[in-house]
Amino acid sequence: MAKIKTIGILTSGGDAPGMNAAIRAVTRAGICNGYQIKGIYRGYDGLINGEIKPFTTENVSGIIMQGGTILKSARSKDFVTEEGRAKAFDTLQREEIDALVIVGGNGSLTGAMKFACQYDICCIGLPGTIDNDLYGTDTTIGYDTTLNTIVECVDRIRDTAQSHERIFFVEVMGRDAGFLAQNAAIASGAEAAIIPEDSTDVDQLAQFMERGIRKSKRSCIVIVSESPKCGAIYYADRVKKEFPGYDVRVSILGHLQRGGRPSAHDRILASRTGAGAIEAIMQGQRNVMVGIRNNEVVYVPLSEAIRSDKPFDRKLIKVLDELSI
Repeated sequence: MAKIKTIGILTSGGDAPGMNAAIRAVTRAGICNGYQIKGIYRGYDGLINGEIKPFTTENVSGIIMQGGTILKSARSKDFVTEEGRAKAFDTLQREEIDALVIVGGNGSLTGAMKFACQYDICCIGLPGTIDNDLYGTDTTIGYDTTLNTIVECVDRIRDTAQSHERIFFVEVMGRDAGFLAQNAAIASGAEAAIIPEDSTDVDQLAQFMERGIRKSKRSCIVIVSESPKCGAIYYADRVKKEFPGYDVRVSILGHLQRGGRPSAHDRILASRTGAGAIEAIMQGQRNVMVGIRNNEVVYVPLSEAIRSDKPFDRKLIKVLDELSI
């Protein structure tokens, strides 16, 4: 196996607060241990098109507190194809990049796994996604910041809900996972959370209405995990039809959740996993995701990180039910 001398780093998929801290950590830990670092712009598209430049410590100075990603990000349609990955590999050879660090979520790490299987290239993943849905790490880069952003928004919405005695359905991101919705509901004192892990049918919604909305409690907050079929608008429309006596509103937080300065937790997580990526390369590990589990750095095969369902603590549902009476 050839000695690794140059490491490329890219951010892919949806941006997440803390990605810049990860870029900084990989760059500085890599240089500290004798590697050359090259930044790849605009994700896998940039890898295909050769948007690459050498990185020094100065390139990552003063970015740890910034949201978004200085390397930009994109969802690449070309990289999904074998032809696209072939072009990407040609770029790596031309740039003499021996290993690749990918900061992203499920789709990005799936691309890394396919790339590593198709070509003899060392790929190390960092869990950069606000959804917190990657298996093998307690939290993902960006999740904590996003959770705090949601709670701040819900606190403000509650002022209006109480002033006008309204029911607010607040839709948050999370893709196929309810970690953001459930924990935001607990942290903000919401009356309910509608999440994929606890599917709600007509009877459950009626039960919530009867339990949570009494004559003495005409305002409430319901956090809804985004869904193409059953989002906040769907549930609000049902309440309007089935319980016409209530004033119902919808607030979809959308991309507001992605931005902002990363929290201390996300900065530390990104820094530890970024340094862990360099350590993995030094140890000769290949095709793993670096995570933090029980406050220890762990290395999880990419196949497990993207294919295994992350356990959802159903006790959280009971906690919210008990505290929302």
